[in-house]
Amino acid sequence: MLLAGDIGGTKSRLAIFADGSSPREPLAEGVLPSARFAGVEPLIREFLAGTDLMPERVCLAVAGPVIAGRAALPNLPWIADAGLLREAFGFWEVTLLNDLAATARAVPLLKRAELCPLAAGEPAATGTIALIAPGTGLGEAFLTWDGGRYREHPSEGGHADFAPGTPLEAELLAELGAAGDHVSYEAVCSGPGLGRLYRFLRRQGAGGEPPGLAARLAEAADPAPVIVAAALAGESPLCVSTVRLFAAILGAEAGNLALKTLAAGGVYLGGGIVPRIIPVLEEGGFLAAFRRKGRMADLLSRMPVYAIVDPRAALIGAADRGLAAA
Repeated sequence: MLLAGDIGGTKSRLAIFADGSSPREPLAEGVLPSARFAGVEPLIREFLAGTDLMPERVCLAVAGPVIAGRAALPNLPWIADAGLLREAFGFWEVTLLNDLAATARAVPLLKRAELCPLAAGEPAATGTIALIAPGTGLGEAFLTWDGGRYREHPSEGGHADFAPGTPLEAELLAELGAAGDHVSYEAVCSGPGLGRLYRFLRRQGAGGEPPGLAARLAEAADPAPVIVAAALAGESPLCVSTVRLFAAILGAEAGNLALKTLAAGGVYLGGGIVPRIIPVLEEGGFLAAFRRKGRMADLLSRMPVYAIVDPRAALIGAADRGLAAA
């Protein structure tokens, strides 16, 4: 049997599969809050304790770069080490791969109902596919055709320099950069980034903060869901402006990734935030920023864009990778 997992900064999804089965048909599955654990090993121990199954092989998608079977997770104080996990549990084989590479591997397997089209475009058969996913961080990856199947490739492009596309975004960069920190796309296009955008726009006078909203934000460990919910409910113009700015920045960086990979096969949006903000992504600001690439605007207009609405995509990709190796 195979233990597959998607180890995220906020939550981790684990499942056990029989060899030869579909990556959509686990024998057991569970979701655990990552912050409750001191590392990958206790997380796996608790999950396995709730089943009567003991897998021999493991394939884990982890949020961070994987080098020589080891990964330091940027949004958790954890080190994932394939060798140490083999020793701790007696697994025959442990494979670690980047979580966005795992999600990318799942893209060709996704069904129509698991995708929301944002731009129809004109996909090129066997063309490169790009993936960008805002969540606890900002992940990026891409797929290339090798003549027989798509192969996934990880990237840490979310940590590249944030480039403002409007005067307002230039003010945002100046304010965040004044602290002397590196301002990456992840800093402004992620769950924590949503909070930074909200506080920036509040200081800019983009709208008032209703007392009830202020109280919920003060109580929330993560302000992003509160901001998104208030925006979609029309409760706060400030929250609406925040999510629209977030969508525009996401569109600009999705367009950057599409150009760098020549994603003629399409661009896919993943992560935990995207399914919640689809109404805002469909308004037009996202696609306008995506296509605002000067002489390359026409090229971008021909690329299809989809939002992934299945939260299990990374798990499906990890399971597919592990089952293929059986």
